[in-house]
Amino acid sequence: MTQQSETWNDAEIARVARRIDRPVVLVGLMGVGKSTVGRKLAALLGKSFVDADEAIEDAAQMPITEIFDRFGEGYFRDGERRVIARLIEERHGVIATGGGAFVNDVTRALILEKAIAVWIDCDVETLVERTARRNVRPLLRDGDPHEILTRLHRERMPCYAEAPIRVAGEDGPHLDTAMAIVEAIDRWL
Repeated sequence: MTQQSETWNDAEIARVARRIDRPVVLVGLMGVGKSTVGRKLAALLGKSFVDADEAIEDAAQMPITEIFDRFGEGYFRDGERRVIARLIEERHGVIATGGGAFVNDVTRALILEKAIAVWIDCDVETLVERTARRNVRPLLRDGDPHEILTRLHRERMPCYAEAPIRVAGEDGPHLDTAMAIVEAIDRWL
């Protein structure tokens, strides 16, 4: 991850923000910091932020864990795809997705076509620590989190790697990761 450069000031960040002509969609495993970094990134860019998981819960009028329990992962992923499509069409500035969203072929194609996909990657040890803070992860409830996250990282990496931008979401200030994304978008545009 690159540290915030001394040469980046508000005017430089605003220059990058003006060049962004579609939503920035953050993808990656649970615990990489998509929501927290997304809020910081949106604030830096002067754009709106939305968390797709929160939008899904609002649309379903129930928590994601309950959707998984009552209807299964397939049903959840279908609803997730529809909500992400709506959020992109609404032209939100920064959208944080759930960890499995970009793994769905249709959702991934939609994001790659109509948004700027940014993969926030992180080592499994950090993910285990971060996800242990809250017991709201349906995929981690029935097993060893380290083993599950290692498997998910291995299985999902080929999908995440299709994102044109990849940054490291290491421990440290989330602002550093947000700035790394601004810098990476600037290079990519």
